[in-house]
Amino acid sequence: MKKLLVLTTGGTIASTKTAQGLAPGMTADELMTYVVPRDDVMMSVENIMGKDSTNMQPEDWLIIAGRILEHQDEFDGFIVTHGTDTMGYTAAALSYLLYGIKKPVALTGSQIPLGEMQSDAIRNLDDAVTFASKTHLTGVYLVFNGLVMMGTRAVKTKTKSYDAFESINYPYLASVNAGEMVSLYEPEPEEPLLKSHTSLDPNIFVLKAFPGLSVDIFDYLVAHTHGVIIESFGNGGLPFQRRNLIPGIEKLIAADIPVIITTQILEEGQDINLYEVGKRVADAGGVTVGDMNTEAVVAKLMWVLDQTRDPQRITEMIQTQTAHDIGFV
Repeated sequence: MKKLLVLTTGGTIASTKTAQGLAPGMTADELMTYVVPRDDVMMSVENIMGKDSTNMQPEDWLIIAGRILEHQDEFDGFIVTHGTDTMGYTAAALSYLLYGIKKPVALTGSQIPLGEMQSDAIRNLDDAVTFASKTHLTGVYLVFNGLVMMGTRAVKTKTKSYDAFESINYPYLASVNAGEMVSLYEPEPEEPLLKSHTSLDPNIFVLKAFPGLSVDIFDYLVAHTHGVIIESFGNGGLPFQRRNLIPGIEKLIAADIPVIITTQILEEGQDINLYEVGKRVADAGGVTVGDMNTEAVVAKLMWVLDQTRDPQRITEMIQTQTAHDIGFV
């Protein structure tokens, strides 16, 4: 018999109607009354927090990871119920904080609260139980609408539909339905080149490039951040003519503040040296992250910065595949 621990954190799945709108209000025990019992699975439940995931912070990721590590020898797998809005960030963060864990950790939630008509919560909970109890995979995953995604590859792409999450630049791992699981892709074994580490440096900034972005923002970033992520255009390009952003990148690099270059385009990653507008960014010191999504880059940079402030080592660690987060650079 498999032993699973369900950790509840709030979110839509546990929300009830209030005068201010939907807000987490269902207790962990109430939530568990909706879980379909199984003869081959023994489940325990613990409430960690009751938050709308919009209010989820890096400190909360540490609490969730700490509770899983505390109980890792007692259970065969873990389920974390979570709000959908930042579940992609939490899944990525836990992928790093729990790097090397030998148990499956499945995050799930819902678009419609438990107890409401046409809720997807019961199905998602049941699928998470199926995956966590039947899989041979270890590490962190997101289970939603019958599909299993790598924790570092899941991104919320819809606000209302049941199929709210997509696996970006990586295959879906399994499909799940009515207690049955079908494997869709077997991840290649990953050599653990980085060590586990269970703390974060959240002093980073994500800057989305747009036409008209003022170069003055870089003066603030130099004074107030330990690392910067820039969501570039296309393959990694940033303007270098009017409102030239390249000197701003060079200013950050001179201050030993890493500049990580991702792209605003969800699919297919970036080839930063393909165009002049990208090559100038790379030549200025921008660190490309290939096909990583922003959620994973945010969590990984926090994780890496807490371990080192050496620019060369940061680049090496960011570009090292960890929990299958990056396919090419």
